[in-house]
Amino acid sequence: MKVFSNTETFNYSWEEVSTANWRKYCPWNDKSTHVLAVDTISRTVDPETGILRTERLITCKQSMPEILKKIMGAGMEEQQVFETSYVDPKKRTVTMVSENITWNNLLNVQETVVYKPLNDHQTAFEQAAKITALCGGWQKIKNSMEDALVKRFRDNAARGKEGFEAVLAMSRRVFAEEQQREKMMLIQAQAVNIRMAA
Repeated sequence: MKVFSNTETFNYSWEEVSTANWRKYCPWNDKSTHVLAVDTISRTVDPETGILRTERLITCKQSMPEILKKIMGAGMEEQQVFETSYVDPKKRTVTMVSENITWNNLLNVQETVVYKPLNDHQTAFEQAAKITALCGGWQKIKNSMEDALVKRFRDNAARGKEGFEAVLAMSRRVFAEEQQREKMMLIQAQAVNIRMAA
């Protein structure tokens, strides 16, 4: 088993990050073009805790590490990941736990991501992935497969942050524009009321 971990800081509030998280794989993020589909399977809110639990199936298309191509052959570029997320409004955390569905008889990849506030204007991102090759007793092949996927996680981490930063910036801009529009509509309504009262 190999482990990849990463921490980042986003200069956005937890509210902004937790809201924009649902748009992470949208057209605003030109770094996530490998994500083909995100399908929500279920979404529930626990009435006692207020925790929002969401299950999603994420379909990606990306090139396979060379060691895996040699073992499994070409043409396995589309993969599916099952993600369960928990948004806890009281503790102000978003926790996402994902596991690969594709190749799960050869590899087990379990990833946990947590967003939590550092202060009113910054949010911490913590990522940990456990990668385990399940291909019998061939330790050299196992190590090669696990190392290739750790490298993939490392390579994707910077791109992922850059892409999510773009989503956060666009979300902030869109929300600001909407707030401004609502403010103008309120001012116009008040002006009409003043004219009618006069």
